[in-house]
Amino acid sequence: MNNITDHEIIKKAIRNIPDFPKKGIQFKDLTTALKQPYIFSMIIDEITAHYSDKNITKVVAMESRGFITGGAIAYKLGAGFVPVRKPGKLPSSTFRQAYDLEYGQDILEIHCDALVPDDIVLVHDDLMATGGTSLAVLDLIKHFNVKSIFINFIVELDFLNGRQRFSPGYDIYSLIKFQ
Repeated sequence: MNNITDHEIIKKAIRNIPDFPKKGIQFKDLTTALKQPYIFSMIIDEITAHYSDKNITKVVAMESRGFITGGAIAYKLGAGFVPVRKPGKLPSSTFRQAYDLEYGQDILEIHCDALVPDDIVLVHDDLMATGGTSLAVLDLIKHFNVKSIFINFIVELDFLNGRQRFSPGYDIYSLIKFQ
């Protein structure tokens, strides 16, 4: 009998890359987990099970790693998929938000017609470090006055305290946490 949990299996499948993209960063590479069909399925199934009773209408995912699992999650939830992209990548009118990264600054955009007030949104990304990217996405979503917002990550880096940057009341669920 094997006592290892699904979460431990997923966690062990994630590769650590020291000093990427710059010295001092311990990059968590999920591609080593996602390339394994069983683990990829476990990740999608566990996240969608968590949100199955929330009536999610749209999954909003960030470029680019959030797209990999965000589309599969949207499909399994019977929801639409909304990409949040870097400047100049979306072909129609957009809202734009600048934000700080752990190692620089960037800008994100969302189509001006991506969401409606009746939407129940799941914001999804592969990893939360300091939370800056997700906070920028939340600022973009404020333009739409949606009904409800849930936030999800496959991996959360607890030691960076990103969760503390979110206003109280946000429902945040992370599948795996690194201390």
